[in-house]
Amino acid sequence: MMGPAHSLSGAAAWLGVGAAAAAAGHPMPWPVLLCGALICAGAALAPDLDHKAATISRAFGPISHALCEIVDKLSYAVYKATRKQGDPRRSGGHRTLTHTWLWAVLIGAGSSVVALAGGRWAVLAILFVHMVLAIEGLLWRAARGSSSDVLVWLLAATSAWILAGVLDQPGNGSHWLFTEPGQQYLWLGLPIVLGALMHDIGDALTVSGCPILWPIPVGRRRWYPVGPPKFMRFRAGSWVELKVLMPVFMLLGGVGCAAALNFI
Repeated sequence: MMGPAHSLSGAAAWLGVGAAAAAAGHPMPWPVLLCGALICAGAALAPDLDHKAATISRAFGPISHALCEIVDKLSYAVYKATRKQGDPRRSGGHRTLTHTWLWAVLIGAGSSVVALAGGRWAVLAILFVHMVLAIEGLLWRAARGSSSDVLVWLLAATSAWILAGVLDQPGNGSHWLFTEPGQQYLWLGLPIVLGALMHDIGDALTVSGCPILWPIPVGRRRWYPVGPPKFMRFRAGSWVELKVLMPVFMLLGGVGCAAALNFI
């Protein structure tokens, strides 16, 4: 999938979680719903850290581009070290390590630990990074270019500062879901895990599939490309993605938001 579809699917997924939480009698405060949707939209781009031409590689200038090169090499090394006889030879690491359930869980758990250990500044950093990615994903072409990058960073930094201040207010969500002392912002890892998994599911719908199950072997393959039957798959950027899936994500996100806020 392309960046906008990934980000929309992430936002819609978190809004759906908000609806489910409301139905279960544990509704999200609106700042958690908003921040979680934006974080999830940004996190839905993050698995493409293994792709030097992806949206995320341009999000933070030379820093993100260099990071993508490192992750690509790391992913390729892991692929070569763990492949089974049925796994094909390949020349790069795209759609390998960062496109697995294990990576999603580790990144989400690590973010929660950082938020707990680092306090407000760590929370601000997590919010800023994912706000930048969410803006890049949702606005996509409008957010491209060196002059646009500065505006995106300023908007993300301002939004992160304001939202962190709102979340810190009593009852606004810093202790949502995890209420014991010292557990504030532990929930921040959840939209990150969900966003990464939504990315993987989206890629699984495309022609190449996605090795979500790694390191669990399937037959003679450890990097089995999970996906629906091939006749149901589509190419990234095709009309199915642009004309069908993106409107569906927007509709589901709207319904989820309304249900999460008890409007329906």
